[in-house]
Amino acid sequence: MTVGGRPYDPVMSRIPPGVPAPRPHSETATGPDARNDAGPGPTTPPAGGRAEPDGTPDGPRPDAVPTGARRAGRGSAPEAELSADDARRLALRAQGLLGAPDHRAGVHGMLRDLGAVQLDTISVLARSHELVPYARLGAVGRPTVEAAYWTPGHSFEYWSHAACILPIEDWPLFAFRRRARRGRGYRWHQLEDSASALATVRERLAAEGPLTATELGGAKRGGPWWDWSQTKIAVEWLLDVGEVVCRERRGWKRVYELAERAVPGELFHDDLDDDACVRELVGRAGRALGVATVADLADQHRLGIASVTGALPDTDLVPVAVEGWREPAWADPVALRETPRGRHRTTLLSPFDSLIWDRRRTERIFGMAHRLEAYTPKEKRVHGYFAMPVLAGGRLVARVDPARERGGVLVARRVGFEGTPAVARRSAPAVATALREAASWVGAERIRVERVVPAAAAPALVEALGAHAIGEPTDLPSGGVR
Repeated sequence: MTVGGRPYDPVMSRIPPGVPAPRPHSETATGPDARNDAGPGPTTPPAGGRAEPDGTPDGPRPDAVPTGARRAGRGSAPEAELSADDARRLALRAQGLLGAPDHRAGVHGMLRDLGAVQLDTISVLARSHELVPYARLGAVGRPTVEAAYWTPGHSFEYWSHAACILPIEDWPLFAFRRRARRGRGYRWHQLEDSASALATVRERLAAEGPLTATELGGAKRGGPWWDWSQTKIAVEWLLDVGEVVCRERRGWKRVYELAERAVPGELFHDDLDDDACVRELVGRAGRALGVATVADLADQHRLGIASVTGALPDTDLVPVAVEGWREPAWADPVALRETPRGRHRTTLLSPFDSLIWDRRRTERIFGMAHRLEAYTPKEKRVHGYFAMPVLAGGRLVARVDPARERGGVLVARRVGFEGTPAVARRSAPAVATALREAASWVGAERIRVERVVPAAAAPALVEALGAHAIGEPTDLPSGGVR
């Protein structure tokens, strides 16, 4: 990372007060050095498959950055020039996937660093919010993960990139979205008797909370999942405007509590104006991403491009130029002070992981065009129902479509390698490592690989799996994925 041919060293006064310098990484890298504008596929709220409206003053992220916004912000020349590899390593370190895992801070520390962990109903190996800490911290027990998220005073669930678990410290920063929801007056449904329904929910929670929608009186009226009862509409509306919070998930049901009892007193306020909220969220997005375009920053919490562009001059992010990126980029000055070094994680990634939830950014940084195919008709799927990219040596080297079977078997319905057959064979040991670790985490002792693309890499993968492998990969008819 250079400026005028010299190593970058940002002016210390630009480092935000109280932000520590990154810890040095003494471990050496191992292995090869190794947009979606709506996420990795249709964004679904936890209740089912409907996209959540943006709810911000500027509306949803557009397909492209308006021409007038491309050079907006500080208006200064780039303060650093980054190679494509520099940018990739900065992103990996910011996301907790390069360097020694911080086991002491654990899941809660990871959540604070990432800023948001997306929730989704799909569960193959595990639910996405469990897969995210697994990717960074290794085989953390799933009860430990849930406890870390839902311990009172640690986090809350709200609309960010999608329905996300957020650090409780960020409650004041979403005041702008709560105000926007209140101004709109409804989310998807409108109440027939608003005053009565809202009063009933408030009274029940005050007397008996926390409660699920079922315990409040029922979530549905008997039709499809979106045919909500008046009670469900009321409690979700109170969640949207900040009177109620989701305290935890119980059997995937939201457990509602009055916000005044769940949010620590010093954080329970909407004092920040919209500009202050957006400015702080943009700064935090920059730190979580490492290096990002304006569109990347906007996508992190579904902010408007105009809002992000207007906020950038008042953040501590600095303009940088990245090799191969068409748009100007912004970086965390603290991250630029030290070249990212350390051990790369080898792991399966949830398609909803914040490293890759933006398709355009993923393709720009890693060269992989990936999208979730769970909502694609079966006959049109290419990579599989819940294809999980494999991260190894700081690169995305393959995709695995997993499943679990009784008897302790993890099934790789399809393993699709990136690159030529020779590259695929070299990547096979890393993919085998990722499969063995995932199998161990979910309690599977054996691994069956059903299909490998290219087929020439199958022997290397089976050999690398060793005693864990059962059966032989079998090619399927073209187009025949799960």
